[in-house]
Amino acid sequence: MAKRSADTKISLGELVEIARKELAKLTNLKAQSTVGTFKDEKGWHVLVDMLEKESIPNSMDILATYEVILDEEGELMEFNRKKMRKRIDVINEEE
Repeated sequence: MAKRSADTKISLGELVEIARKELAKLTNLKAQSTVGTFKDEKGWHVLVDMLEKESIPNSMDILATYEVILDEEGELMEFNRKKMRKRIDVINEEE
């Protein structure tokens, strides 16, 4: 990705797009949905559900939530798989 000048801000939408594309390239998996974003001292965190394994029926697909960390310019700094679940499983946000 080309570097931006210091006075050019990158939008949240662009950060999400970068995170999804870079993660797909690195993992060779398909992005399914973006489930969250936040910023802290490490940078921008983007949480993306990726399709780990396709199944029949698709409700049994295995999805993994990845956390991607980008710097202020949108450069990927780090990514980690946080959890895996079947597509049909309900996520309890309090866990």
